[in-house]
Amino acid sequence: MTKVKRYFKDNLGIIAALAVMIIFLYVFPRTHSTFMTKTNIFNVLRQSSTNLMLACGMTMVIILGGIDLSVGSIIAMSGVLGAAAVVWHGMPEIVGIVIAILSGVIFGLLNGFVIAKTQIPPFIVTLASMNIAKGIAYVYSGGKPIRCMTDAWKFLGAGNVAGVPTPVITMTLVFIVSVLFLNRTRIGRHIYAVGGNDTAAKFSGIDTAKVKFVVFSFSGLMAGLAGITIASRLYSGTCTSGDGAEMDAIAAVVVGGTSMSGGSGKLGGTLIGVLIIGILNNGLNLMGVNSDWQYIIKGAVILLAVYTDFLRSRKKSA
Repeated sequence: MTKVKRYFKDNLGIIAALAVMIIFLYVFPRTHSTFMTKTNIFNVLRQSSTNLMLACGMTMVIILGGIDLSVGSIIAMSGVLGAAAVVWHGMPEIVGIVIAILSGVIFGLLNGFVIAKTQIPPFIVTLASMNIAKGIAYVYSGGKPIRCMTDAWKFLGAGNVAGVPTPVITMTLVFIVSVLFLNRTRIGRHIYAVGGNDTAAKFSGIDTAKVKFVVFSFSGLMAGLAGITIASRLYSGTCTSGDGAEMDAIAAVVVGGTSMSGGSGKLGGTLIGVLIIGILNNGLNLMGVNSDWQYIIKGAVILLAVYTDFLRSRKKSA
């Protein structure tokens, strides 16, 4: 019970913001009849599932003091490679799924290796791999969607188990594993130490290169899983499927209270951040807000979250 109380106390601000959003969309005339329906709730959770997968990896990356800009492009690349394996090369769907996930892991390993072994900032490394992954998706597919309509392919992103969408189940399992990894393992504790002070972590005997390697590899794994889930939901691998995904993931992490300066953050806050971003997207669509304005609104939300983080950091250092 103490942990539950502490969780609500630590996340009181964003929980209140989430509650206000839900109440507003429930009472707003244009969304009252549709927002709280079972269909729409599952729709929000389904659409938020891939963002939570990305955000779990991104939370660890940002706690580490880094950033991963490549996840959106990895989504596109993994979906294209997975769909191509099934449609063009006649492989079983499970093989296509494994190829898609492995492609994400490989790029995560590449990011982690370069960042761990060199002094190149994560921003630059992942910016480069972002372009490489996007280029692979376009070159391999010729810029065209690769359609895959089999039942086995559609199950991961558009199927359900006992009435619960498959992506929601996947999202739940990913979140549980991520929480256990970050909070119950030695390397999880080392992530906080490295993010708080890299030099001090080295002198205390922590293999900081290993920690960075593992964290960025995990982020790549999450991007690969999100990519194949989206490709399954869309019934195709497309070059544009991950556009802007990294921004939504970063927004969810920052809104959830993880500090951009590294060293602090919780996946519990990230979960609330993902729900806020998901409900915000859903609510704006239900209200008929133009998609161009949605970019502006989400940008303002990110700016507000970063500014709040700045004020919180300044208060702690005072």
